[in-house]
Amino acid sequence: MDLLPLPAPGSTPARILTIAGSDSGGGAGIQADLRTCALLGVHACVAVTAVTVQNTVGVKSFHEVPPDTVAAQIAAVVPDIGIQAAKTGMLASAQIITAVASTWRELGLTVPLVVDPVSASMHGDALLASSALDALRTDLFPLATLVTPNLHEVRLLVGIDVVDAESQRAAARALHDLGPRWALVKGGHLPSEQHSPDLLYDGTDFLEFPGQRVPTADDHGAGDTLAAATASALAHGFDVPEAVAFAKRWVTECLRAAYPLGHGHGPVSALFRLGLGPA
Repeated sequence: MDLLPLPAPGSTPARILTIAGSDSGGGAGIQADLRTCALLGVHACVAVTAVTVQNTVGVKSFHEVPPDTVAAQIAAVVPDIGIQAAKTGMLASAQIITAVASTWRELGLTVPLVVDPVSASMHGDALLASSALDALRTDLFPLATLVTPNLHEVRLLVGIDVVDAESQRAAARALHDLGPRWALVKGGHLPSEQHSPDLLYDGTDFLEFPGQRVPTADDHGAGDTLAAATASALAHGFDVPEAVAFAKRWVTECLRAAYPLGHGHGPVSALFRLGLGPA
């Protein structure tokens, strides 16, 4: 696949900010974001929102970072280093979501913002309280350039069970009505055994990104990786459809290179760019 250009030695690369939780198992969250950004030649700044206690089997518990500390990380990084795009992952609570949105407005940021509304586990279990879901809808979505929920998260956010192309379009419309410029409804959890189509909507037009399903159970961190790759492409000046198309190709290769780990779901792997997987 065509990849983002690596920066020349000694030159300052494109920068993004990831606002997300830490995964102690190293498969998802900020760890997945940093891997993707590094292997795409992008410098990732971080604002840690939560420290999770998890492994390949599941999340045991997590500790939230105080909202003012989350906000302070963003306020420290952005004016000094400068960013060309940002993404969010696990935001943990309504208070953290509100702090992120308030800081974004206070800094007057206009760079692309990818909101991966992490609110459900890969098994469909809710990870956010209803108050936090409300904060996502009312505080953060209106600031987003793009939102990228999986189908479990779509159900929690807009109450639509996506089972086919018609309901996928209905979900995209409902998400867009919450305020983002673009809504991407990912098809990874559709019942098809062969296809995984993603649907992008800007309030007027639908764009479908077809894809063959990669037969693997090692898919931990796929959503984080997609969002990080999208933000990295946006930082390089891609428009939203180009960035989504690039990110879908990237995460597909990461799924093909995924490896088993521990006793549960192994991670998708960006290491294929180092020649360690089947690119």
